[in-house]
Amino acid sequence: MKALKLSLLAAAATLSIAGVARADDAPPAPAETKPISVVFNVGANTDYEFRGVSQTNNKASIFGGADATILTIGYAGIWLSNVDFLNGTRMEYDIYAGIKPVLGPVTVDLGVIRYGYTNQPSGPKEVYTEWKVAPSMAVGPATVGVAYFYSDDFFGETGKATYYEINGSLPIGKSPFSVSGALGHQEVVGPLDYNTWNLGVGYALNSHVGFDLRYWDTDEHSFGSIYKSKLVLGVKATFP
Repeated sequence: MKALKLSLLAAAATLSIAGVARADDAPPAPAETKPISVVFNVGANTDYEFRGVSQTNNKASIFGGADATILTIGYAGIWLSNVDFLNGTRMEYDIYAGIKPVLGPVTVDLGVIRYGYTNQPSGPKEVYTEWKVAPSMAVGPATVGVAYFYSDDFFGETGKATYYEINGSLPIGKSPFSVSGALGHQEVVGPLDYNTWNLGVGYALNSHVGFDLRYWDTDEHSFGSIYKSKLVLGVKATFP
């Protein structure tokens, strides 16, 4: 999920020569109580954005995956998408798992995500793992939350990295529309830290198909066009 990776890969390659970038999304709640409930998803976007950075070199993406909810508190899943880092890498596959205990009004998402890639070029490894802590709670009709992600060795073997985010969503009355947004900060070893934000409108065609129109941006347009502001349209369908 990372064309932060495009810049990181270039930086990592430079460091290598000198000798030395959702699955962020939590799985949906099961429609009924079962020991294990599985939901599949497929979709497409006009651009694959990860933390404000295009993972497809500002081109369209197609994705799909499966999410399993285990005993209502645990989850595990896999998600795949095309990517384009201009280095031969063509597909990303994310494997993740976690638990979501409820503490009073707060639901805490404690998870781990393994980001993998096919056709990786020689050099610094692209694969990496992130740990996640993401509490959220209802405030009236809205949902608000914060998230913290940590990697001991980020994309391109760039070392330790953290990502902080505040987010929220709100249904628009009883209509099929909703609004949501987030503000985040990515920290990476070296001069690649940046802030990112997004704001979008969702439309639920029915209980299985939804559309999302979202504005993405970062404060580091100097890193390249993949970091610049853009409007992205996406559609996602789920089925048991």
